[in-house]
Amino acid sequence: MAFFLPLLFLSLVSSSAAACDRCLHHARAAFYQVESDGELRGACGYGKLTLELSNGYFSAITASLYGHGAGCGTCFHVRCKNEAMCNKKGTKIVVTDGNESSRTALVISKKAFSEMALSGKEELLIIEGVVDVEFKRVPCEHKNKNLMVRVEEMSKYPTYLAIKLLYQGGQTEIASIEIAKVGDSNWAPMARNYGAVWNSKHHVPEGPLQLRFMVTSGFEKKWIETKSVLPADWRHGQVYDTGVQINDIAKESCSNDKCADVHWA
Repeated sequence: MAFFLPLLFLSLVSSSAAACDRCLHHARAAFYQVESDGELRGACGYGKLTLELSNGYFSAITASLYGHGAGCGTCFHVRCKNEAMCNKKGTKIVVTDGNESSRTALVISKKAFSEMALSGKEELLIIEGVVDVEFKRVPCEHKNKNLMVRVEEMSKYPTYLAIKLLYQGGQTEIASIEIAKVGDSNWAPMARNYGAVWNSKHHVPEGPLQLRFMVTSGFEKKWIETKSVLPADWRHGQVYDTGVQINDIAKESCSNDKCADVHWA
């Protein structure tokens, strides 16, 4: 069971900006020359879970959208702009890595890259290698999956806890996480370690543990609180169900000429 506690998010929105669900980005995209670099070594830390989380549609994304790991697990719709080789449907990708290249904003899996091609022109698109694209944020959908947390190997029971977030839904970012003993209101903050991994900042409470997540929603932020997540004898390598799924839509501040709601046809 989840409890939703609104929290005012103070943000000055330019008068020229509209309440836009998502901004339209124009950039260039390539594909992973060595597919295992994306599958196993992405900066988000998903490792062997990358394929399961993305169904093979994974991507590295530019630093401004990777956001020091806040962009991990987010989803985007990408379309190639080369009409001679590419279809209008495009592909959808899950962010699993950061991209520091100045040549491209996206480095996507070969499976996703090929899906942008017109029928019969997949190999030609692969040969092209780098293409102009437009892309926008879209909600992530993980059918029949709640938000899950995996206890990482760096954890040291019972004093130090590191967790990895899996199957984050909606069009949101998780801004902070707090932890407490079940039934206790003494919440302790966690910190982002790297990518999708968060760790305890102080001594971990004894007993079964509950989590709460501050997520972006609309132009504000709100708390999503779980009733119980980790048992008293939590162990590294185990994946635990939070019992909640995040389906919120965080709006972006875009001028009308950059709003995908207007210019994505």
